[in-house]
Amino acid sequence: MHNLLTEDHVEAYQRDGVVLIEGLFADHVDALRDGITRNMDRPGDYAAENLHQGESGRFFDDYCNWNRIPEFEQVIKTAPVAEVAADLMRSQTAQLFHDHILIKEPGTNKPTPWHQDGPYYFVEGSQTVSFWTPLDPVREATLRCVAGSHHWPKPVLPIRWLSEDSFYPNEEDYMPVPDPDAEGMEIREWDMKPGDAVAFHFNILHGARGNQTSDRRRAFSLRMVGDDARYVERPGKTSPPFPGHGMVAGQKLREDWFPTLFSRRS
Repeated sequence: MHNLLTEDHVEAYQRDGVVLIEGLFADHVDALRDGITRNMDRPGDYAAENLHQGESGRFFDDYCNWNRIPEFEQVIKTAPVAEVAADLMRSQTAQLFHDHILIKEPGTNKPTPWHQDGPYYFVEGSQTVSFWTPLDPVREATLRCVAGSHHWPKPVLPIRWLSEDSFYPNEEDYMPVPDPDAEGMEIREWDMKPGDAVAFHFNILHGARGNQTSDRRRAFSLRMVGDDARYVERPGKTSPPFPGHGMVAGQKLREDWFPTLFSRRS
């Protein structure tokens, strides 16, 4: 097991689907900040502005840029994130899925809506993990996760963040988006230093408050999968879409697009 972890971290991750890993990216904060600057200067194909006209601040996100932003590729391949991912997932391998940046400038009132990532993706499996690391100190605008929600029997309806309509046509296959604060759910959130990371399962319900402080809130997220992850068909275009991937249902993600970054197998 990597020295950033104890068995308590792994047991908490398996039970609750979310755990704080202090200092996971601590040696890579400057590189990730530089990468975010480069990414925002040259947005990718999936970049989005998530505010309506007249709303205050700026809420920018973009994903799938690691192979064109050298700082992201460097961090992904040199930080201990892949080994930590395998430990938390209790997997022999850790395979890269994609990267994601989420930027809330000062005075951004809009929260990140409550959602599970899994329903948007074309991958399913019990061995999944996302890492969310802030590159600025966060208190009010940190990530909020509902403990144990990865065990819910029915997935939460995926919605589009800006238009707030359903992502897929088959709404009856999902449960409505809950209000964890009003319903008294067990929410995990932490004050975080730059380079700390929240690790959470793809099926954890999570969101974040707006950034009403006078400081930026830059966050880098990395999604990884383990041994049992397989491609699955969805009733519409997924997010990320990865057009032209050529995979079929039940297949492991193709290695040339989604490289294995850590393996305990000989």
